[in-house]
Amino acid sequence: MIHTCFSKEDIQHFTAHGHTTDTVLAQIEIFKKGMPFTTLHRPCTVGDGITVLRQSDMAVLEALYAQAASAGRVTKFVPASGAATRMFQALLAVYEQKEPVDGKNHHDFLQFTEKIQQFAFYDDLQNFISKHGCTIETLISCGQYPELLGYLLTSKGLDYANLPKALLQFHRYTDHCRTPLEEHLVEAAAYVQDCHQAARVHLTVTPAHVEAVQAHIEATRSRYERAGVRYEITLSVQSPATDTIAVDLDNNPFRDEQGHILFRPGGHGALLANLQALEADIVCIKNIDNVVPDHLKETTYRYKRALGGYLVTLQQQIFSYLEQLAAGEVDTALLGEIWTFARQQLAIMPPAGLQHTPQHEHVRFLLDRLHRPLRVCGMVQNAGEPGGGPFWVQHADGSVSLQIIESSQVDTASPEQRAIFAASTHFNPVDLVCGVRDYRGRPFDLTQFVDPDSGFISHKTYAGRALKALELPGLWNGAMARWNTVFVEVPLSTFSPVKTVLDLLRPEHQARMAITP
Repeated sequence: MIHTCFSKEDIQHFTAHGHTTDTVLAQIEIFKKGMPFTTLHRPCTVGDGITVLRQSDMAVLEALYAQAASAGRVTKFVPASGAATRMFQALLAVYEQKEPVDGKNHHDFLQFTEKIQQFAFYDDLQNFISKHGCTIETLISCGQYPELLGYLLTSKGLDYANLPKALLQFHRYTDHCRTPLEEHLVEAAAYVQDCHQAARVHLTVTPAHVEAVQAHIEATRSRYERAGVRYEITLSVQSPATDTIAVDLDNNPFRDEQGHILFRPGGHGALLANLQALEADIVCIKNIDNVVPDHLKETTYRYKRALGGYLVTLQQQIFSYLEQLAAGEVDTALLGEIWTFARQQLAIMPPAGLQHTPQHEHVRFLLDRLHRPLRVCGMVQNAGEPGGGPFWVQHADGSVSLQIIESSQVDTASPEQRAIFAASTHFNPVDLVCGVRDYRGRPFDLTQFVDPDSGFISHKTYAGRALKALELPGLWNGAMARWNTVFVEVPLSTFSPVKTVLDLLRPEHQARMAITP
């Protein structure tokens, strides 16, 4: 049974997290009721929800984006809060001796040791071990695997399992190695720089890593500012107010060893507050681990600029229509033109019965639907990567919209829904360009466009005890569910995530040995 009365200490604890008793009880009620599943209508495919840019249009789109960037409208937003722990799960299992020697994790470990010299962090690891009178090769040949992994993964050495991905050495060049953070700085100089050579970059980090990230920025930025670019780099942390309460399996508040109610981070959807606080104009969003060495960057640059140019094109038309709608300067011909644009470009369909209503109802509807944040999302062809994809989603009122859906949002017990999800042809690489100011130049209140029913409940453990955790609607999922959305196909080569340490052995992460600035 849910306790509706909390102690004074509990309420003080809520307040410290930016919550009230009412918000805590509302979250507990979600656990009781459960999150509704999303109803998939059909997967988005090329020509049916996914746009393919014509090569003949690319130069025009890139030029439009260049104008916006030159005017200082663009900011690069990089979610970089996550620790690298999951990158090293296989190695941690071997280090902690959690499975038989012939298990999968040991197979991954053997591949890791056989190719250890190919990792960009090899030199750092070798230098650290040499200070203790040994070498990597000696530890491997003598079977001293826990010692080797301890130097890589724990505070005894490089502490890679506890650092954010942003600070790990990913790519090796002739005269230096780069972290993902550095690769994002290089990208920013290529497509965010304005006419004053300022490149705005915002990273979200955890409080524990703010100082380390800031120190890394200060230690490396001069290498990338040599060509005249000047970085304006800001950091933010996830607000405690976006943490969510944990409950036990009976939906009672979960308490830690000290009897305090446990709050947990609300997932990447909590970063909507960080995006809102930027009060930016055009924002390029890309995950921290999706970077490649220099010799593969040009395709990424070209399509990022094209996505941005496509957004600017749509914005210009939307803003023009909104100004005319707001001023009441709409006749039947213009209304028909706006409807055609809304259907064909933004997948906005009129609700049932609207065609039988007076013109002012059409104007009211279009004002509401066009006056929203806009996102242009790159989509790659599905190559078997785990994660979400683009779908037409059906809502309770019978309408459909374009959404990025994760498997956790789908009722996999339904053969029909499972089949639709499996039929997806494209994958979400988290490559977004977002317009977050309205036609009057004012920042949108992004909280007004969230679908609160699109979060999910997960099962976790804490100190060996089972609990249920609530994740907020994801940043590019439910948190943007009521934005105007466009999906554009981009090449698979623009998507090179690093989910495990062995991904760094893929050809796209093995840099050509060329000296670069």
